[in-house]
Amino acid sequence: MRLSPEWHAGIEAEERSFVPPRAPLRASSAGLWELVQIYRKSLISVFTKADYKRKMTSVRLGLLDVHTVNSPDLVREALQVQHEALQAKTPQMRHALKPLLGDGLFVSDRSLWAARRAAVGPIIHTRRVRDFAPIMLEVASEWRDAWERLPEGAEVDMLAEMAELTAEVISRTVFGRKLGREFTAEVVRGFSEYQEHVDQLDALSLIRAPDWLPRFQNSAARRALKRVHRVIDDVIDQIASGKGDSETVIAHLFDVKDKDGRGLTREAIRNEAIVIFMAGHETTANTLAWAWFLVSKSNRVRAKMQAEIDALGHPPKFEDVQGLIHTRSIVEETLRLYPPVPILGRQALEDTKVGKWDIRKGSIVMVCPYMLHRKGSVFSRPNKFIPERFDERIASRPDKYAYIPFAIGPRTCPGLAFGMTESVIALATLGRGFDPVLKKGHVVEPLCRLTLRPGANLPMILRRRTAGDTSAPAPREAAVEG
Repeated sequence: MRLSPEWHAGIEAEERSFVPPRAPLRASSAGLWELVQIYRKSLISVFTKADYKRKMTSVRLGLLDVHTVNSPDLVREALQVQHEALQAKTPQMRHALKPLLGDGLFVSDRSLWAARRAAVGPIIHTRRVRDFAPIMLEVASEWRDAWERLPEGAEVDMLAEMAELTAEVISRTVFGRKLGREFTAEVVRGFSEYQEHVDQLDALSLIRAPDWLPRFQNSAARRALKRVHRVIDDVIDQIASGKGDSETVIAHLFDVKDKDGRGLTREAIRNEAIVIFMAGHETTANTLAWAWFLVSKSNRVRAKMQAEIDALGHPPKFEDVQGLIHTRSIVEETLRLYPPVPILGRQALEDTKVGKWDIRKGSIVMVCPYMLHRKGSVFSRPNKFIPERFDERIASRPDKYAYIPFAIGPRTCPGLAFGMTESVIALATLGRGFDPVLKKGHVVEPLCRLTLRPGANLPMILRRRTAGDTSAPAPREAAVEG
């Protein structure tokens, strides 16, 4: 996918002043012990400059073969063609998330995954997004009103703000319950603390230890789990006792039956509720936080977004989302640079092949959207923030196996349309009244634990604006070049 030369010429000056932060590029491969330390700190920092150019990188870690796929044709092979053999999540992902999600959809595979996908998929299917949009607008408008009550130039943690906003959206759309800031903050803290304290490396898998062998969970991670489970259990208990809204989408899980007429167990319903809550708020929150940061660094992009949403003349409805082309392109470009789940890991259930490479049973195959999206042979100027590359009026869409922020193949995220719609509505609603600016002196660095975040927090200053005000603000802090 290539933009025309005239579009490149028009943004060159801005590009020279801003390079979005990225993970450090290693000059050479690290030894096992060094890799373990890097992996535990941030998953996306293990790759070398050469890895970004290769189609496939293979290494042996302990007794485990690890293959990293990095080209659209091999992504198709790994995640689409060889899905049956490569459908299981990695031991690291399974053991990191099992205490939180149980046997939920995100970490299950084979027949259990197929059954749960059939049960959960309809809850947030594309067909339902139109019904959810008014709630997305309602919550975003409440956040805008709350910001209006703050003094001019107030500082907020944009990462936390977007996490609480999206948690409230998912609670009302899926659970039919208004949680309020106290409880959304509780859930957000729980997810955040769990990511911070959970072990990113399943060391026992390096010696191919069986799944039934217990993995250690530290006390901080266990406390974080209790935060999340406490809120979710309360919601499920109300619905189970008939006190909740019987028309909510999560309530329908109580009515799901398998082919033998059996319903989901209470534990299964709880696990899937947590999966939906995590997937429905965490990934979108990260995307919105990154988007606000990126827009704050580009006067050109910011002015175009503000002009587009001002021209709308009213808060965005579902019918407006497709027409907000530049705002939607900002979301898509943000997802290209900072995919919420930057590494998609699979474990081979049997011997198979990806392209010309043999994959032995038990080996790990990783697809890294973060690295693929920054490959020069796939995207022009891959490390630059250029939303126009997703404007179909001036650029062709990337190959579907080249742009995979929501994965691809049978395990594509079922909430894709939900997350995109929510992101556009939130940006357009909040952007009508505010122009957030990164706090002076704050350095943003990508940090990948389970998901890709702009660090532990994102302090931004809320600048009020009125419709038609697209003038450039005072000089903004320059981002750190990676």
